[in-house]
Amino acid sequence: MQIDFHHTVTYVAARLAGFEHEAASIIAYSAQYVDDATNDGFIRFDNGALFNRISSAHKMLDYRNFEELANYRVWIPFHFLPGNGGLPASQDPQGSFIDKLICRPNSYVAQEMVKECIEHRHTPYGLHRLGITMHVYVDTWAHQGFAGVNHRVNEAKKLLDEDGKPDRKLMDRLQNYFISEALPLGHGSVLTHPDKPFLRWGYFNGRGEQITRNNPQDFLEAADNMCKAMQRYLLGEPDAIVPGLPEPDQTLIALMLESITDDKGNMRHQKWLNAIAGGKFSFGKADINYIPKGKDSWKFSALGTEKSIDRGDEKYPYHPNFLTSNWKKFHDALESHHFYITHDLLPKYGICVA
Repeated sequence: MQIDFHHTVTYVAARLAGFEHEAASIIAYSAQYVDDATNDGFIRFDNGALFNRISSAHKMLDYRNFEELANYRVWIPFHFLPGNGGLPASQDPQGSFIDKLICRPNSYVAQEMVKECIEHRHTPYGLHRLGITMHVYVDTWAHQGFAGVNHRVNEAKKLLDEDGKPDRKLMDRLQNYFISEALPLGHGSVLTHPDKPFLRWGYFNGRGEQITRNNPQDFLEAADNMCKAMQRYLLGEPDAIVPGLPEPDQTLIALMLESITDDKGNMRHQKWLNAIAGGKFSFGKADINYIPKGKDSWKFSALGTEKSIDRGDEKYPYHPNFLTSNWKKFHDALESHHFYITHDLLPKYGICVA
């Protein structure tokens, strides 16, 4: 999924779940920032203080850059959550280890991830952790059928359009990708098709199976389940029966997912921002924005830097409010999420990842 869903749809779902504007803005910013937190390593301050952070995205999402992208610390915990074949922890899917790693929508693994987030909602970075969790959760719908490792199971051949005919446009684009061994990583072999809300498409996977995808349907289901997860978060009850999206808002979301067909995520994002500002949803008018780096970004507020890429030798002026900044809380939540996924959650399903 791209910024239109991870930022604006997440904000809408949070407001419809019952969060007020400020909290919903933190959740939505965190959800999108997962795709923009590209720097890792130490932050050094002029008073000798240090802060360490990990990244959750790559500097350049280029599927030709195989060596950079083959970083399982990023792909598996933040973008391609293993689905264990859609089975609970006590069962194993047929096949080999790769069948445990393939992402499945709303899997038991994903549901348990959400439950743990709710149970730890009282941490100082609880809302930031919720945003990160929602990013990973909804990606299980968009990235279903693919794994966050380099494997032939990710191959996609004979790309199909919504009528089941060969998608010549996508095939022509793929001819520009010269390193064929990079394509089986994630959904690289179909580029951004899984991330565009309006597409209906299909392909034959690396096992020769014909796969049909209906993104508008999948994305709407993801939005509804995200809203339910956030309603449970507010209640503090991971297993509560909750209503999800109100019917009029769900109808509008479904319409927008299908009718906003701009190829660029930023253009779709702006149309969602306009709808929110125009009071199209039942929570009324709201003004939100997203600035990942530079002036007025979370990083700028915390460190005073407008740079997008850190060299690693910078020294930043230390201010006591750094400890309570959204940027610092986001990175605390990122570390917490990563540790839980790799050391606690996945091993319960017999999955060991770097």
